[in-house]
Amino acid sequence: MDSKTILITGATDGIGKQTAKKLAQMGHTIIVHGRNEVKVNKTIEEIQNETGNDKIHACVGDFTSLKQVRNLVEELKKRFDCLDVLINNAGDYMQKYVLTEDGYETTFQVNHLSHFLLTNLVMDLIKNSSEGRIINVSSIAHQSADFDLKNLNSEKYFSPYNAYAVSKFANILFTKMLAKKLSNTNITVNSLHPGVINTKLLRAGFNIIGDVVERGAETPLYLATSEEVKNITGEYFIDKKVTRSHSQTYNENLWSKFWDISKQMVNLDSSI
Repeated sequence: MDSKTILITGATDGIGKQTAKKLAQMGHTIIVHGRNEVKVNKTIEEIQNETGNDKIHACVGDFTSLKQVRNLVEELKKRFDCLDVLINNAGDYMQKYVLTEDGYETTFQVNHLSHFLLTNLVMDLIKNSSEGRIINVSSIAHQSADFDLKNLNSEKYFSPYNAYAVSKFANILFTKMLAKKLSNTNITVNSLHPGVINTKLLRAGFNIIGDVVERGAETPLYLATSEEVKNITGEYFIDKKVTRSHSQTYNENLWSKFWDISKQMVNLDSSI
């Protein structure tokens, strides 16, 4: 596989960091995103030392701020002409109901809204790739979401687990609609469940210990690099295999409604 330019959100910990290391070992140009500049730079140094790859770049922005998402996109556009792969991996799990500076429940904004905005804003860079790939890290937790368009921001009630499950359900709806919108392009869009992996998020949100991060990185790596999936789009993967997601995620009317709501929430003038 030719060397690709790959942006990974939330790449200073867990699955994102492991995915970045493996892709760096393959010789790709990696853009490491995180919300803390010191941690991002430390991660870059670690990846460079372990892999010998010096094509590792920083991208800093806190996803609890839509303004910071817009700023980091402007910075990316100054530094890069093309983005071959976007791995939307950053995630949060809030135990308490906390609103961001934009007025949205934190888990929903970090896990969905900021990635929705980021992806739309960097689309020009992805379209410059000969074979663009967008990969959204969802979760099997989406299967138990109480997904209500009138409770996306926990307006009716807040449950830490349901807020997380709803955000992961949102990742799949976003994947489906984006794949449909890009069906006549050279860009594919897929989502995945990485497994129950021993990450900071798992320990904080579920208080359990999961599998090793190497296992969690397998499906993102597969979707980012494998020739087997170059023509597959709009699917949900578990263990590198297409798997059926929740039945409601196949509702095209829901895709469209949710897209329009997301667009309004992030104040996106135009989208794909």
